[in-house]
Amino acid sequence: MSTPTTSSENAAQPRLNYRQASPKGVAGMMALQQAVNASGLEASVIELVKLRASQINGCAFCIDMHFREAKRAGETDERLYLLNAWAETSAYTSRERAALRWTETLTRLADRHVSDELFDEVRGHFTDAELVNLTLAIIAINGWNRLSVGFKVPPGAKF
Repeated sequence: MSTPTTSSENAAQPRLNYRQASPKGVAGMMALQQAVNASGLEASVIELVKLRASQINGCAFCIDMHFREAKRAGETDERLYLLNAWAETSAYTSRERAALRWTETLTRLADRHVSDELFDEVRGHFTDAELVNLTLAIIAINGWNRLSVGFKVPPGAKF
C-alpha cells in the first residue's frame, strides 16, 4: 500500500512560472496585496475572503495556502471547514457574513447583480474606506486565483 503524498511533495509543475515571465506585472499584484494587508481590515476577515473566493474559483494552490495561513493565525477548524456553508451556520460574525456575501457576489459577477440592498447591508458593517479595501482584497485574491488556475499551479508549489 502506498503512502499518500502531501501537497509539498506534489511533483506537478505549473504550466509556466508567471513570476519569472512577468516580474513587473507580479510586482504590481504584490503592491496591491501589500496595500490590502496594510489596510487595517481584520486579518480574520481578509483570510476568510481569500479562502472563500479561492473555493469559488477552484484554486487548489490558494485554498491550500490560505487554509494553512488562517490556521497559523489562530482560525478554528470549525470555521474553516464550514466556510463553504457559511450562510447556514452561526460560526461567523455579522461583519464576516457581510464580507463573505460581498466576496461571493463580486467573485461571481457574471451570475449575480450587485443590488442596492446588498450594498446597503455591507455598508452597514464597513466604513466607506473599509468597503473599498474589502473590495480591493476581493480583487487581489481573484487575480491570484486566475494566475494560479490559469497556469495550473499545484498546491505547495515553490517559485
